[in-house]
Amino acid sequence: MTEETLPDEILGALRRMGLVAPGAAASGERLTGGVSSDIWRVDLPTGPVCVKRALEKLRVAADWWAPASRNLYEARWMRRAGAAVPGAVPELLGQDPASGALAMAFLPPARYRLWKTLLHNGETDPEFSAHVAECLAHIHAATAADPTIAAEFPTDDIFYDIRLEPYLVATARAHPDLADALHALVRATQENKHALVHGDVSPKNILVGPDGPVFLDAECAWWGDPAFDLAFCLNHLLLKCLGNPSARAGFLACFAALAEKYLAGVTWEDPQTLQARAAHLLPGLFLARVDGKSPVEYISDKADKDRVRRVARACLAAPVETLQAIAGMWTKETEV
Repeated sequence: MTEETLPDEILGALRRMGLVAPGAAASGERLTGGVSSDIWRVDLPTGPVCVKRALEKLRVAADWWAPASRNLYEARWMRRAGAAVPGAVPELLGQDPASGALAMAFLPPARYRLWKTLLHNGETDPEFSAHVAECLAHIHAATAADPTIAAEFPTDDIFYDIRLEPYLVATARAHPDLADALHALVRATQENKHALVHGDVSPKNILVGPDGPVFLDAECAWWGDPAFDLAFCLNHLLLKCLGNPSARAGFLACFAALAEKYLAGVTWEDPQTLQARAAHLLPGLFLARVDGKSPVEYISDKADKDRVRRVARACLAAPVETLQAIAGMWTKETEV
């Protein structure tokens, strides 16, 4: 671990949040993995904290911009989610609108393992997947029960800029014959507003903690369609069948466990209605991860990309109503 001098923006934010005394110095370590933010572990007299500063230009090959003000809504999501499911988010220590930074408790990697890394290594655990689903459904249910929360998240434009446009609209440009179907998914997602949405429920943003899952990086927080969170997470479990084919059965078991447990927790609307929206949306997100602005890094082989395209295009052309129907099509496509 190498100590570094903090950038002025991070140090200034910590002072304004009251975590560093005026005129005092602080040091830390820049953490890797941030596409949309600078992330630092900062050593304070009271112990280490984690500081995130949102970037306006995301670190991807495509031209992808988003307002740094999204950090404010991430902090608000953390407060609401933490109230709904205690322990499901790190403790929020402060938020600085001037810099687009927030500070939270630092969770040591030895105790809080990244779900993405475990899955990459083929360590599949359907029980943990079900726990993720249970927590997510509780957050959605708790916020759906209080629609006044919507006023805290005027983030329609941000959600469009960092989710709907780079995933669905950009993919429509790559597949013009599917443009009508993909744009219809955008409209359906925008129109079904029921609960507080995380927007990036991905294994890279979920820690396997000693007491269950911990959700990170709610920069896309939005009052909208909870089916988006469900489809977004399930999407990764399907795609990882190509990243580690030997663990395919485990990924599919995790998919089934997550979908079943989540739908069992849907109380704010008919679960089958939500499932249909998620099943319609999933192939659009599936295709986006090979032909949108944010392709997954572990699918580079053309034959694998074409497997994704075949299943996604078939489901977009003739939508199915259940998530297991999509899983069944993917199982056949990836059989060796």
